[in-house]
Amino acid sequence: MSEPQSPPEAPDQAPVPAQDVHKAKRGRNIALALGLVSFAILVFLVTVVRLGANILDRPL
Repeated sequence: MSEPQSPPEAPDQAPVPAQDVHKAKRGRNIALALGLVSFAILVFLVTVVRLGANILDRPL
């Protein structure tokens, strides 16, 4: 049996250093985290605005 060969690399593409890949992943993770946090804040604010008037009318 012969060994599996890796696909040939495209001549115009240089391999990307691991540091650049790590930096790109970190940037995407930060953007995703900011998006999730902003969505949670938006849901909270909409809830407070919609229920705000009703909270004052409740019996003590």
